[in-house]
Amino acid sequence: MGINKVILVGNVGKDPVIQYVKEDLPVARFTLATSENYRDKNGDKITNTEWHNIVAWRNTAKVVEQYIKKGSQLYIEGKITTRSYEKEGATKYITEIVANTIQMLGRAGETGTSVNAKKEENPLEKEIPAPEPLEFNDNSGTFSEGDDLPF
Repeated sequence: MGINKVILVGNVGKDPVIQYVKEDLPVARFTLATSENYRDKNGDKITNTEWHNIVAWRNTAKVVEQYIKKGSQLYIEGKITTRSYEKEGATKYITEIVANTIQMLGRAGETGTSVNAKKEENPLEKEIPAPEPLEFNDNSGTFSEGDDLPF
């Protein structure tokens, strides 16, 4: 038995890109930046930023398309996947986080919305109350189309 679970809190680097693999199968891709701050031995503040490729499928992708944009602060739970593809005769590898849960985190005074894609038939057809955070779950497959990094 193994466990493959990732939890990230960070900011969206670019507006999500939504593609339809089939007419009824949307996939959303975007980057998420996570930063770590610390002080070195001289007392100088150091910030290390990591960039993560995020993939969301089906209802999660639809909600991402509607609510998430560059700069949005998110809490994401998902799993790590790695895929490879050929480009110009070379094998390229990409590591992605397939998001199962995404929750919007706002600054003080901002309002959010809440959607749980597993419990609702179509969360986009219902009136969404505020100020709850945006949260939805989707346990979908991985994206296999050979393309380069989304940024």
